[in-house]
Amino acid sequence: MAARLEDLRKSFDRALRAADKSPQTVRLYDQAVIFFGRWLAEQGRPETLDELTRPAIREWLASLRDAGLSANTRKMRYRGLHRFCQWLADEDELATNPMAKLEAPAVTDEPAVPIVSDADLTKLLSTCRGKSFADRRDQAIFRVLLDTGIRVGELAGMTTDPSRLDLDTAIALVTGKTGTRFVYFGDRTVQAVDRYLRVRSDHRWAHLPKLWLGERGGLTEDGIRARFEVRCDEAGLPRIHPHQLRHTWANDFLANGGQERDAMRLAGWKSDAMLGRYGSVAADERAKAAAQRLRRGDRI
Repeated sequence: MAARLEDLRKSFDRALRAADKSPQTVRLYDQAVIFFGRWLAEQGRPETLDELTRPAIREWLASLRDAGLSANTRKMRYRGLHRFCQWLADEDELATNPMAKLEAPAVTDEPAVPIVSDADLTKLLSTCRGKSFADRRDQAIFRVLLDTGIRVGELAGMTTDPSRLDLDTAIALVTGKTGTRFVYFGDRTVQAVDRYLRVRSDHRWAHLPKLWLGERGGLTEDGIRARFEVRCDEAGLPRIHPHQLRHTWANDFLANGGQERDAMRLAGWKSDAMLGRYGSVAADERAKAAAQRLRRGDRI
């Protein structure tokens, strides 16, 4: 009887963890195997090892394209299944890797995420200048994102633990998909968080460790996104999503003389490619400003 892909996936997981792969990497590789198995089931085919053939994999990749998935997503699925197939070959579960020399989906440049103008940011912040709990919380959330460029998952994961949030030194410790790092606040952000903490102390869920609270407990990532929708509607703005503030932070940091390596450290990026993507929106403007500032020809 052919081995079940699900059983082999679990063994693959153990091998990845033994190789000290990050949880994010394990999850991405996992998803590829799971989605391939689901595709087999949709075709009425058994989710077994003997179905993991080169023709079947080609069909699956084509189905991803036909479903409208982006080239980047298709390439991630390709990489995950390729790694699984290579592990199977290394473990002698397969004679060879059926994906050997199988061309990966071509990745095209994705549209740049638009940065948010100062005028729109001012409008967004103006919607939560009141003294209610929601106003204090949303003002603090927006300012933390503006000041630090952290991921929405990192924001949702913040706690009131004084070892991870210190307003006296204006430092917070956040944990994301690339690890744990320090981020730093300006005075207005410190003030906004301080005001929020004072009203938070009277909240029904104040005993929870989560920093950001909602009606049902700690705010989730989706809960934070929902606050953006509410405030954008109130401000009469097109929908702004939290990740746009990460791009906006990166552009502003670099445009104002911040060093690229510092940006990578503060943002939690591990590769130069991410730096290029996040700083790409206004890269031409920054290059023009740098050229005008240097004016090499005028010095000779």
